[in-house]
Amino acid sequence: MSGWAYSTEGFERLVHRIEGIDTVTYAIGEGAPLVYFHGGGTFHGFEWVRALAGAFRVYCPYHPGFGESGDAGFAGIGDYVAHYELLFPALGLDTFHLAGASMGGHMAARYAAANPGDIDRLVLVSPAGLMSQHAAMPDFSKVAPQDLPGMFVADPAWVAPFWPADPSPEWAALRARESAAAFASREDLAATDRALRQALKSFDRPTLLLWGEGDRIVPLGYAREWQDVLPQARLEVIPGGSHLLLDEFPEAVEALRRFLSEG
Repeated sequence: MSGWAYSTEGFERLVHRIEGIDTVTYAIGEGAPLVYFHGGGTFHGFEWVRALAGAFRVYCPYHPGFGESGDAGFAGIGDYVAHYELLFPALGLDTFHLAGASMGGHMAARYAAANPGDIDRLVLVSPAGLMSQHAAMPDFSKVAPQDLPGMFVADPAWVAPFWPADPSPEWAALRARESAAAFASREDLAATDRALRQALKSFDRPTLLLWGEGDRIVPLGYAREWQDVLPQARLEVIPGGSHLLLDEFPEAVEALRRFLSEG
């Protein structure tokens, strides 16, 4: 998109119509295929992916209702999983690495549980979806609007170009649309927790849990729950790391690259 703080130069823009929904995917690089599921906002783009382009062919789809993809009346994560079960063959993908962050991490876990044969390696970056007695996500109704951007990062100056203090109407409309889509995807948390725990019981693909030490959106305490669900998974914690971990911390991208290169 023009006029944004990120660039898509060098990416290939792919458009597929899936059950009436125009779905936009940005792809870059050469090598083993890697799909990345973004979280609940796309305002920061996919700039971090460029560091992987020398080793992987990275596919970054915009979820329906987000970014440049069309609207969809999806009512839960299961609808997104069904959507991607149709998109990936259209992209020519058979087996691939799958990574997802935050809401996208929840989505990636659900996709992997339903389609384990598609997955070479799985990376969950501060994934949402489980309940915890060790941590809690913030009550955003109690967060002042001016304080919200800084909760996602370690350095507020880093996020400032992507989340302007005086946003344009276009930027505000994007955030409103994506917030509505993210809210609509939320399911009963207790039911989601049970579904994830049950579905992932037999999942045995190599898995990395990647977390920021200072994540204030999905705090590190949730990692204990994911380790209980995926006892074979490796946990790597980035010192001082934030919620926008891959975007803000190159060492997180390197940890992801190392893990995927082991296979």
